[in-house]
Amino acid sequence: MENMFSAGELAKFQNISKQTLLYYDKIKLFKPSYTDPETGYRYYSTEQLDYLDTILIMKKIGFSLNEIKNHMKNYTMENSITSFRQQLSVIKGKIQELALIQSRLEHRCEQMEQAYTKKGSEPILEICGENFILYNDVATPYSMKEISIATKKCYAQALTNNLPIFFQCGVSVPIEKIKMGRYVDASMAFLITEDVSFVHNIMCLPKGLTASIYHFGNYYDISDSYIRLIQYCQINGLKIISDSYEFCINDYITSRFEDEFITKIMFYVEKK
Repeated sequence: MENMFSAGELAKFQNISKQTLLYYDKIKLFKPSYTDPETGYRYYSTEQLDYLDTILIMKKIGFSLNEIKNHMKNYTMENSITSFRQQLSVIKGKIQELALIQSRLEHRCEQMEQAYTKKGSEPILEICGENFILYNDVATPYSMKEISIATKKCYAQALTNNLPIFFQCGVSVPIEKIKMGRYVDASMAFLITEDVSFVHNIMCLPKGLTASIYHFGNYYDISDSYIRLIQYCQINGLKIISDSYEFCINDYITSRFEDEFITKIMFYVEKK
């Protein structure tokens, strides 16, 4: 047909699928200029090309199809400026969010890379910087099931309230349990976060002298690493003054194989 394009031709020009054009027709966003009553073939006029360009550009900018549909009912320069300014605010917010995610993902990658080089290494004495954790108590009998539930509560709270997290979880084991040799009886699960004053279950792990060790492999074999770290403190005249804090460096999120799991065990200490 003269000055008309089939759905296949238009799809090829715009680098979209015929199914996309069919869907736009179905939702009454972009209907063909003419539909052959016998064959059902759809045809689009030359004048419609710019209209489709506008739809595709707005979609690329980030507008939903419903927003585009409402906008295209009666769009003017004034309406477009208002809509585009609003979308700019949305885009700026997404850029900030992505920048935050990028920095935290880089942090996680650096942690994993550094920890991997320490396999088989000795305990470490270092000054630990300030950290904030979003925590939930682990219910009795303190099994992996209860630890997992407490961790999921942290994630759910962070996602629901849009709290800043670093994609890293951990647990804390009371020093009394450790003295009894119950190294996996964690009383608290947590996520690394930032200082958010209005959240009641965020606590600060202060800057201080710490002794730590990296445990590689199955979590239930962590007792050997605890024993090595405690012996290190005894030999070097270090008094343990806190519960333990275990940071998951490589876990189920980043590997399906338990022998690749890496856990950093940390105590706050002071010299005797």
